[in-house]
Amino acid sequence: MVDDTGARRIHRALLSVSDKDGLEQMASALIQLDVELISTGGTRGFLMDRGYPVTDISTVTGNPEAFDGRMKTISFTLESSILFNRDLHAEEAALLGIAPIDLVICNFYPFHEISDEKSMKDLTERIDIGGPTMVRAAAKNAEYVAVIVDPADYPEIVEELEANGGALHRDTRFQLMRKAFRLTADYDGLIATTLDRRAGDPSLRFSFDHGRRLRYGENNHQKASFYRVSGEASSLHDLVCLHGKELSFNNILDIHSAIDAVRRLKRHGCSVIKHSNPCGLAESPDQRRSLELAWAGDPVSAFGSIIALNDTVGMDTVSFLSLDAEDKRSRKFIEVLIAPAFDTDAIEYLNQHKSLRIITFDPADFMPRHDARFVFNGLLFQDTDECMYREFTEATDFKNDIDEDLIRFGLLAVRNLKSNAIAIVRRMDRDSFQLLGMGCGQPNRLVAIRLALDKAVENLQKETASSNSIRRPAGDALDSAILISDAFLPFPDNVDICAEYGIRTIIQPGGSIRDKAVIKRCVEHGITMIFTGIRHFRH
Repeated sequence: MVDDTGARRIHRALLSVSDKDGLEQMASALIQLDVELISTGGTRGFLMDRGYPVTDISTVTGNPEAFDGRMKTISFTLESSILFNRDLHAEEAALLGIAPIDLVICNFYPFHEISDEKSMKDLTERIDIGGPTMVRAAAKNAEYVAVIVDPADYPEIVEELEANGGALHRDTRFQLMRKAFRLTADYDGLIATTLDRRAGDPSLRFSFDHGRRLRYGENNHQKASFYRVSGEASSLHDLVCLHGKELSFNNILDIHSAIDAVRRLKRHGCSVIKHSNPCGLAESPDQRRSLELAWAGDPVSAFGSIIALNDTVGMDTVSFLSLDAEDKRSRKFIEVLIAPAFDTDAIEYLNQHKSLRIITFDPADFMPRHDARFVFNGLLFQDTDECMYREFTEATDFKNDIDEDLIRFGLLAVRNLKSNAIAIVRRMDRDSFQLLGMGCGQPNRLVAIRLALDKAVENLQKETASSNSIRRPAGDALDSAILISDAFLPFPDNVDICAEYGIRTIIQPGGSIRDKAVIKRCVEHGITMIFTGIRHFRH
C-alpha cells in the first residue's frame, strides 16, 4: 500500500556492510517490524552470532558464494528483486519467481584505508563490485526501494519506520537515493585517482555537497553558491551564525582569512580583516587587549571589517565596540565577529547591532591541508603554507639578541598578506605583540615598504597624541619594531628606506643574487638582517 506521501512498507531487507557500526541496533529494529533480513557472509555471521534470524544470500540468488567472496550478490535474481518496477513489472516478476527486496543496507570495502605501501594485488582486492551494483540498482529504483549507505542515518530511519508501521516516505527514499549516488561517484573517483597516482599520472576529483545559494557573488550581478567538501570532518561551511544578516560571498572569503590569521597564535589572538588582508593583528594574554591592539593597527580600515578571536568571547571584550554609546560616532561598525564561542551577556550586547553577524567557529578546527585555485579550464593545487621558517640566520653578524617570539608573530602576519607584502610588528610588553603597519598587494616592493612604514609612523604619532594611548614599547620610534618581508629584498635601496625610517631589524628569507650587496648596505646602516630561508608569497 502507498499513501499520499508515497510511503512504502519494508518487508524484506538486504544487508551487506563492511562498516558494522550501529548494524545490530538497525537489525533489531527491522526484526521488531517483521522485516525479513537477507545477508552475505561476513554480515550474516555478525548478525547470527548475536541471535538474529538471517536468510543466506545464496537462498535468494540460487548460487553459492564463490571465488573467495568475489561473487556473492551479483545475480539476475537478486538484482531483479531490487530493480523491477513494482507497478509495471509485478506480473513478470511473479512469473520469474522474483520476490521484491524493499531495503538495501550496504557500504563498501574500505578502499580509502589502503596505504601507498600496499601492493597492486592488495589494492584491487579492496575494489568492491557487488556493493556498488546493489546500491546503484536500489537508488535507481527509489520510487519503490530504500537504500542506506551511511550508518549515521540508521537512528533517523528507525524512528521513521517505527512511526509509520515499517514504512518509509518517498521524500526519505529520494534523499537516500541522492546520498547513494554521491557515495558511488566518490568511491569510483577514489579508485581512479589512486590508480592514476600509482601509475605516475595523477588526477584529481573533488566532491562537494550541501550547496546553498548566496545572495550574490563578489558583485551583485554575479550568482554564487557555497559548497562543502564531502566527507571532511571539519569545514568552514559548518560555521554557525548566531545573529545578523545572511553571509555574503565576500564575507566568507574574509572569514576564511580572519580565522587563518589567528589559528596559530598561542595566546589570545585577534585579527581585523579587510579585503582578505589583516589590517590589524595582535596577540596578548588578555583578550580585550588583543582586540584593542589589533584595532589600533588601522582604525580607519577597521570600519566595516571582519574580526576573529581564538577563544570564548566575554562581555569585557565586546564592550570595546561601544555599541551602546550615545554618540553614534563612537560606535565601532564591523560586519562579522567570529570566535569559538560567546558568553551569554556578550551575545546580548552584540545583538544591539541588528546587522552584525555573530559567527561561531573554532580556529583549532581550521587545518587546511591543500590550497586549490581554478584558472581558465584548469586547476592549481598545492600544499598549504605551513612552514614559517627554516632557521634564523643573522646575516649581518652583529651578535644581537634575536626576539624569536616576535619574529614568529611577524611571520604569521606577513604570511597572511597579499604579495608583495611587508609587515612591521612590535612587542608591546612581555607577552603582547602587535602588527604596527603593513603594505601588501603591491607590484613594487619599495612601495609596499613605504606603505608599511608610513602606517607604522602614523600609528605611533596617534599614540603620542592620544590621551588614552596604549602602552608604548621600549624605545621612542621604530627602532624597537622589526620589519618582515614575505620574499627577498632584491636591491639595497629597500634597506635605505628602512634606515630612513629608523628600522633596526629586518627579517627576510634571503636567496637573492644580490644578497651580499643587501647585507653590505645593512652593515653600513647598522641594521640587523636575519634570513629565514622560507618565502611566503601569497597571490
